Amino acid sequence: MTELQRLLLAYDQHRADGRPCALATVVEVLGSAYRRPGARMLVTDDGQLTGAISGGCLEGDARQRARQAIFRGQPALVTYDTRDEDDPRHGLGPGCQGVVRILLEPLDFADAENAMELLRNFASYPEPAVLATVFATEAADLRAGVGQRLLLTAAGTVRGTADLAAPLAEAARATLAQGTSQVLDIDTEAGPVRALVELLTPPLRLRIYGAGNDAQPLVRLAASLGWHITVLDGRPHLTTAARFPEAAEVRVLPVAAMAQEEPGTAYAVLLSHNYAYDLAALQLHLPAPTPYIGLLGPRAKAARLLDELDLAAAEQQELLATRLHSPIGLDLGSETPEEIALAIVAEIQASRSNRNGRPLRERAGTVHAPNTFELQGL
Repeated sequence: MTELQRLLLAYDQHRADGRPCALATVVEVLGSAYRRPGARMLVTDDGQLTGAISGGCLEGDARQRARQAIFRGQPALVTYDTRDEDDPRHGLGPGCQGVVRILLEPLDFADAENAMELLRNFASYPEPAVLATVFATEAADLRAGVGQRLLLTAAGTVRGTADLAAPLAEAARATLAQGTSQVLDIDTEAGPVRALVELLTPPLRLRIYGAGNDAQPLVRLAASLGWHITVLDGRPHLTTAARFPEAAEVRVLPVAAMAQEEPGTAYAVLLSHNYAYDLAALQLHLPAPTPYIGLLGPRAKAARLLDELDLAAAEQQELLATRLHSPIGLDLGSETPEEIALAIVAEIQASRSNRNGRPLRERAGTVHAPNTFELQGL
């Protein structure tokens, strides 16, 4: 289950119980911080927390301030400066060495356009979307603008109640085209506002070809990250929902029916331990826009499969350098099915993030690229 799923479950429970709550959102980070813009936490009027906005150093103070925002019925922007080593408040110390800005907003359960409802709306779209949130303004008559939001889907649908819809929508379209989140100063007719223009990405879709015992820990681990998983195999006695309760779909797919599949942009892992089945799955995904194809087995198996597909040497080299990962997984010294699952999931995450999977201590520059952050959805 993803963090957003947990937040929505908690929000629905609070609404059913009539328990007032507020949403705390990281809207801007300068320097280093444990969480990036888009991190969220729900706080009830009696102090219950769901989610996290830091590694634990900000939650205590943010909880008290969020409860005050609920009592006052007004949003508030709070700035935490963790660079001050002499400031003993909140247990911050010199830990993160950054400035974190948190927007605290009481949630109106009757408002179909509140932040949580817009995030729920995003879940109904299989494509990326952008959520633009105003968190600061220099114009005195725009105090009500703080907390205004606009959701823009890839299909062009716009949701939200912001009076500043037109300029926010323009910024959202630019962010969607750019593919990275931004914190922007946006000029409006009433004056400038500062907004988090946040790229929302749907969960990674993973197709696993093979329903053997080694697929079970892979499904469990991938599901813990909130990925949407489909398990496919031609053997009905293995391809059952009871064996893969965490998967979104478990389906018997014979080799003869493979060509009728439409895999789209889903990631693919081939671990059927059946040469003909892996060949059919590879034939399916090579012409598709599949960003990652992981093949279990030795290099010799991959070479034989590519030769049988009659691919030229240059095409084979390009595939192995880009989309086809064989042997599959990062070099973690994995032996057991659980360890192999960890190596596979780690490689998929690195591929998705366009990272090389090396230790962070070897990375030149900052851990996070400036103004680049994503929110994984449902």
